Amino acid sequence: MGFTGTVQAVLDALCLETLRRLARWLNAPPNGLDIVQANLRANHSAAFHSRWHLSIKSYRSVLTQTPDSTVQSERNMFALTMDDNVFIHLEDPAAPTRADVLAVAPPGQEAMYLKSPSHYRNTFLAMRPPGGLEQLLAQIKARWISVRQAAGQRNNITGQQLIIEGRTYSIGTDWMVRVGNVQLAGGAIKGMLLEAEYLPLPLLRSAATDNTSELLSNLLTSILPNIPDAKTVAVTFNDAHWQDQLWDREKELSEMNDPVAVVDNDDPYAWDNTDIAEWKQGDWAGVDREQRSAYLIIGALRSEGLL
Repeated sequence: MGFTGTVQAVLDALCLETLRRLARWLNAPPNGLDIVQANLRANHSAAFHSRWHLSIKSYRSVLTQTPDSTVQSERNMFALTMDDNVFIHLEDPAAPTRADVLAVAPPGQEAMYLKSPSHYRNTFLAMRPPGGLEQLLAQIKARWISVRQAAGQRNNITGQQLIIEGRTYSIGTDWMVRVGNVQLAGGAIKGMLLEAEYLPLPLLRSAATDNTSELLSNLLTSILPNIPDAKTVAVTFNDAHWQDQLWDREKELSEMNDPVAVVDNDDPYAWDNTDIAEWKQGDWAGVDREQRSAYLIIGALRSEGLL
């Protein structure tokens, strides 16, 4: 997860494959939503589509405070509610990553080594309905508290809430643009979040050597305000980290034990997809497509110390 510098440099760095991109306007004024809306309507004939509302709750475990506990460090959990889905990121700093395990595994013993850890550092999943996580934690009496919760309130699992409140606009039938204020639980506004999505395609690989997408760069440049001292950055992430988040241990071990044979196809009209090793059905559709936005938003706000 990282941020780049000036507006143009940031947009030139938007080289990832999805047709949904995020940016932060860090020092947006109180009327930032109105400024963006006026720009969208005047220069893009954008129409209001719907309200945009996200909420994020952050927790930490208190397992280290349990008598005779062997847990070495506290675990973190972030839950982002988007429409009817809740995206949950669990992190255990003391647990290894998949890359850590593979780095020490002797050749031919990767599958056995991957079975060894009880769990890995990152777990990213989706659940529904909203509120289900709190019910689960209460039922099992899980030892989690709000990150910013006052001392002594050990049974409070409502979590620290951060809200993104804004609007969604459509530009013709091809684009959806979402803009919203980042609002802390106490009411303070911490800039804006902007998201642009190109609907006709799920992904795009640019012919440019740096994979820069001029389509996305040009739109975001025109949406972002051209005002003095505006601090605007792109929200990006490392694809290797994303693959680690979504890694399915059971599926990979099954494929290691029973590899699928590759059959040559002589059909001249057949699509050769052997170079797309990480692609899987559904990765860019429905709730799976929303996962990337949730992961980006959580990572961005966390890196700023807002979660």
